[in-house]
Amino acid sequence: MLSYIIEGGGKLEGETYVSGSKNASLPIIAASILHKGTTKLYNVPNIHDTQKMFEILKKLGCKIKKNNDKIIIDSTEIISEEIPDELMRQMRSSVIIVGAILGRRKRAKFSYPGG
Repeated sequence: MLSYIIEGGGKLEGETYVSGSKNASLPIIAASILHKGTTKLYNVPNIHDTQKMFEILKKLGCKIKKNNDKIIIDSTEIISEEIPDELMRQMRSSVIIVGAILGRRKRAKFSYPGG
């Protein structure tokens, strides 16, 4: 087990970087569908689940731009309410996007989530 031993009297200071959270990012990415415009997100982790979520958004009609630590999602034109089966089955959390699609398009077509 890793441990730190700090001895006496001196001031302890420093900086650290806290990475973004998948469990916070995925619902926010899904909710961007509800906004008929541009959403800017920062500190989104670059992991399998967020990448698959961006692929789903693109299939629905969103435009995604990545610029360093910033993600810009343009959901002005949602052209579909169907999540492709091959994307839906690649992660369990894909189902969270369904509520946003229903809110925006009033119907959704999807298969069982995977993962």
